[in-house]
Amino acid sequence: MAELAGYPHGPDAPLRATARALAKAGGATTLVLVEGISDQIAVETAAAARGRDLDAERVVVVPIGGAHAIGRLVPTLGPVRLAGLCDLREEHLFRRGLAAASSAPLGVYVCVDDLEDELIRAVGVAGVETLFDAQGDLGSLRSMQRQPAWRDQPVPAQLRRFLGAGSRRKLRYASLLVEAAAARDAVPGPLDGLLAAVIGSGTGRGPAAPR
Repeated sequence: MAELAGYPHGPDAPLRATARALAKAGGATTLVLVEGISDQIAVETAAAARGRDLDAERVVVVPIGGAHAIGRLVPTLGPVRLAGLCDLREEHLFRRGLAAASSAPLGVYVCVDDLEDELIRAVGVAGVETLFDAQGDLGSLRSMQRQPAWRDQPVPAQLRRFLGAGSRRKLRYASLLVEAAAARDAVPGPLDGLLAAVIGSGTGRGPAAPR
């Protein structure tokens, strides 16, 4: 699918995605550490929607393969500026990990509760369902909503569960939902703050205040 072009998928995708990003890190002034590939897609899609060229800015988004990897990864990165994007439950791991950086970190930007939750709120329930319909997924969503375990749950929780039910679905909608949010000028605060923080980060300009 076009939304996944250039991004690894499959059982070993997290390892390949991390290795691919780190191979570009030597020429970077700033690394943005994120938990997984869907977060990488979201950051890079949001940057493109803002007219940003991260390659030209020497900013590399690194999916680290889970928040617990940050502690062993950061000490290997050398003198490069770091920023992080994570879920609320992983905030303490990211803050502790970036505190070990060899240069002052640009901040940790925290999604509440997670990036999918941020995007659902940005696009709105009706907007997300319209997007699912356009992608041919609305019938599958309705089937899930009728299941006993989910039929009495709030609709945003149902949408989050549906997005997380398959790895390819989560990756595909990371791009589509960010594009939909950008079209509404409603890119979630953590993504917007992160992108603002890495503007000119290689030139000593200060970061925006993290959320």
